Amino acid sequence: MTRRYAIVGTGAVGGYYGACLQRGGAEVYFLLRSDYDHVAQHGLVIESVAGDFALPQVQAHHSAATMPPIDVAIIALKTTQNGLLPELLAPILGPKTAILTLQNGFGIEDELAAWMGAAGADRAIFGGLCIICANKVGPGTIRHIDYGSVLLGQYGRDRQPAGVSPQLEAIEQDFRAGQVAVELVNDLRLARWRKLVWNIPFNGLSVVMNATTTAMMADPNIRQLAEQLMVEVLAAARRDGESLSPGQDRQLPGELVAHMLAHTEHMAPYRTSMKIDFDEGRPLEVEAIYGNPMRAAQAAGAAVPKIEMLYHQLKAIDRRQSQTPH
Repeated sequence: MTRRYAIVGTGAVGGYYGACLQRGGAEVYFLLRSDYDHVAQHGLVIESVAGDFALPQVQAHHSAATMPPIDVAIIALKTTQNGLLPELLAPILGPKTAILTLQNGFGIEDELAAWMGAAGADRAIFGGLCIICANKVGPGTIRHIDYGSVLLGQYGRDRQPAGVSPQLEAIEQDFRAGQVAVELVNDLRLARWRKLVWNIPFNGLSVVMNATTTAMMADPNIRQLAEQLMVEVLAAARRDGESLSPGQDRQLPGELVAHMLAHTEHMAPYRTSMKIDFDEGRPLEVEAIYGNPMRAAQAAGAAVPKIEMLYHQLKAIDRRQSQTPH
C-alpha cells in the first residue's frame, strides 16, 4: 500500500524529510506559502552531505483544501505557528488520518490532543525527533549539513509509554525506503526529554551568546554552562518520570551529557534553528523548547534555575525583537 503524506510546513525539516519520503516511493503533498510558485514550477533540490538529489516535480499546494484524502499529516511548522493548525489541518483530516509532528520542543502532542478534543480521541498521534543539521538556503533548496536520522514514537494520552503500533511501523518503513535512518521508541515523552538535553543549552545559548556550535564548544565558560544545563534537563526528566510512573525507572542515562558534548565538539559549524530564527527576525520557539519543559519539571518538583533563567532571557529577547521594525 502506498501511503499519502501531507507535509504541513515545507521548510528545512519538512522539505528534507518530505523529499526523502517521495524519493522512497510514498505519495507526498507539500503545503507551501512563500515558495509555492517556485516549487510548483521547479520542484525541490536537496544539497546533502549524504548525496545531493533533486525532485523536479512535486505535488505542491498553496492550500490543504486542494489536497486529496491523506493517510499521515506531517507537521513541520515552527511551533510559533501552531495557532494556524486548526485551519490548515481541517481539510485533510479524515477519520483515520494520523498526525506526525516533527516539531522541536516538549508537550507538542499534548497540545494537539487538546485541540482535537473528544472528537479526535481515537486519532493516532505520533512524534518524530529529527536529529539533523539542515537549513533552507533558497526557494525550494535545502542544505543538509550533518546527521539526518529520526526517532519515531507514539503519543499516549495518559503520558505513559505507548509502545509501537503497526501504523507506526508502516511509517517507519516509508522513511527507511527514502534512505532515512529511523529508530522506534516505546516512550515518546522520555525521547523528547532526551532531545532537550541538547536543544535547551545550544539553541538558547546560541542566541544569548551570538555563537555557532563550534564557537560555543571552544569557549570554556559557555561549554561549562551548556554542561550544567544538560545536567539540569537530566534531573528534570528523572523527576517527571518518577511523578508520572512511580517505580518504572523512566530516566535518561547519566553518560548522555558527555556523549552529546563529544558529538557537538565534532559537529560541522552550525547555526541552531533558534539562532537562524533570531537572525532572520522571526519569533523564537521559547515556549515549546523552554516554557513547556520548565513547567513540567516544576510540576514534578524539580528545581531548574538555569533553564528558568535562560527562559526569561529568551522571552525578553523575543519580545524586544518583535517590537523592532525589520
